[in-house]
Amino acid sequence: MSKRDYYEILGVSRNVGDQELKSAYRKLALQYHPDRNPGDKSAEEQFKEAAEAYSVLADAEKKARYDQFGHAGVGSAGSAQGFDPTIFSDFNDIFGGLGDIFGFSSGGRRRSGPARGADLRYDLEISLEEAATGTEATLQIPREETCENCGGSGAAAGSSPKTCQHCRGHGQVRYQQGFFTVARTCDRCGGNGQTISNPCESCRGHGRVGQERKLTVKVPAGIDTGQQLRLQNEGEHGPKGGPAGDLYVVLHVKDHPVFTRNESDILCVIPVTYPTLVLGGTVTVPSLEDEETLHISKSTSSGTRFRLRGKGLPHVNGRGRGDLFIDVKVDVPTSVSSEQKQLIEDLDKTMPQRTFEPDTRRNGHSSDVRPFFERVKDIFG
Repeated sequence: MSKRDYYEILGVSRNVGDQELKSAYRKLALQYHPDRNPGDKSAEEQFKEAAEAYSVLADAEKKARYDQFGHAGVGSAGSAQGFDPTIFSDFNDIFGGLGDIFGFSSGGRRRSGPARGADLRYDLEISLEEAATGTEATLQIPREETCENCGGSGAAAGSSPKTCQHCRGHGQVRYQQGFFTVARTCDRCGGNGQTISNPCESCRGHGRVGQERKLTVKVPAGIDTGQQLRLQNEGEHGPKGGPAGDLYVVLHVKDHPVFTRNESDILCVIPVTYPTLVLGGTVTVPSLEDEETLHISKSTSSGTRFRLRGKGLPHVNGRGRGDLFIDVKVDVPTSVSSEQKQLIEDLDKTMPQRTFEPDTRRNGHSSDVRPFFERVKDIFG
């Protein structure tokens, strides 16, 4: 029986694009997948037929030969042995590894070398002052390290691991299910391909032992909560002498009793006496380094915000610093002397307005000095 046209099998035109070709093949692969059609030989053949068509049309060189010479141009390229495994790399969610299903893998172990060790996370809490200047911290890190007695092999001195006889060192055992070749991790060696008859006493055959290490990490100035530092090769050591993972230090900057942080800017609220707000003056305000002098002009309203440029935190990823913002508020004393009380009462008698009205001024300034209720009448007609 002559073979069907590959374009016909996939239901696409000869000028099909890559994405359309993938979509067409995925649809057929899901429709005729043997897991969805157990025991259905017809579906099994259509599944293989679609895979063969896709393996040719997805390869630019094979597609060109097929377009010119037909099936004769690709010869046995469409057979299972001729499949290029990388062609199906986008469909592992469907097949779980086409190499094992169609039998075109090399049959060796899947990993080309020892596995990499796990990454670790350490949460480090620092003060706002430490974030402003930068600091060094000593970390106590528990991790799995290569056993020094056996060098990570897991075997006692004078012995060595043996090739697993069950999987013959492949780490996988293969089973034939219809036209599928399914590979499973060997339960005798756990996928290592080797067994240990005389395990190392220190690591009990695992090749790694738990250790605690002290590490020093430099925290740059300006770092903020949620940012992290990566220490390469300071994670857990890989099994069987594999490379170490990385250590990620995640920063948490503690809340400050005086300052509120907004990225590289900081804000504080300073109580100021009423006479200073009315008459003007200078006050000393805190910063993250030295104290600063703030000049207050006369007739300053409570709640006015001042800005001291460059007095915030340094930018962690560049030059310069943020700013220090200061909100001034009137400092109302909780107790006054008899003399102070009399002075306040005398001042109150001199004030022009005895009825308190809502303040509609913006930024403490207004060109309309008329009483509040007169301005309301104008607004509402």
